[in-house]
Amino acid sequence: MIKKSTIPFLFLLLAAGQFAIAQKMTSFGQSGSDAKAILDAASKKFKTYRSAKAAFILKISTTDNKSLDTKKGSILLKGNKFNVQLAGQEIFCDGKTIWTYNKDTKEVQVNNYQPKPGSISPESLFNDFYDKDFLYRLRATSRFHNRPVNVIEMTPLDKSKPYFKVIVLIDRQNKNVVSTEIFEKGGNRYTYEVEKFVPNAPATDTDFVFNKADYPGVDVVDLR
Repeated sequence: MIKKSTIPFLFLLLAAGQFAIAQKMTSFGQSGSDAKAILDAASKKFKTYRSAKAAFILKISTTDNKSLDTKKGSILLKGNKFNVQLAGQEIFCDGKTIWTYNKDTKEVQVNNYQPKPGSISPESLFNDFYDKDFLYRLRATSRFHNRPVNVIEMTPLDKSKPYFKVIVLIDRQNKNVVSTEIFEKGGNRYTYEVEKFVPNAPATDTDFVFNKADYPGVDVVDLR
């Protein structure tokens, strides 16, 4: 099962269409203007979508690039609502309640959806979170799967976070995020690669609510 701590990172990547050799951050700890312009443009574009759907690959590796696991998943987003399918888990959120269903145990946990200030969550991506919670810089321009990309390095202002760095690759032509790599303090790296991104994907309110009738025999654990 994916650790709960990795789930918020998923949303950094999978708002997926939003949001070189290295330039240094200023000595005053300010973010680079080039990186801000790129992130602002990507965020502005994403805000024009009514909804979005993405298929992705999650790769987990060690600091020496030893592969630990590879998983495929998908996410559907609409405002502050989301539906995630990943590694035997289904996560539904209607903006107020979040349901986490485990296929192996046939159990669903129900919680109030209360993202912590400064956390990475779907709605935070719509509110220019990077400008409030990170220092960032344009590290390089490069190519990813034969696509020209901007490589942006982000470091959290809150040093108590379980991760110390995030590398985001943004397509230079369509301004979509194509890959995000999260560096955890424990040594693992989580890389999310977007395989397919569909803006304005069909989405109804029922897509973001767990319907017990669709899961016969499910054990409901209400933690609210």
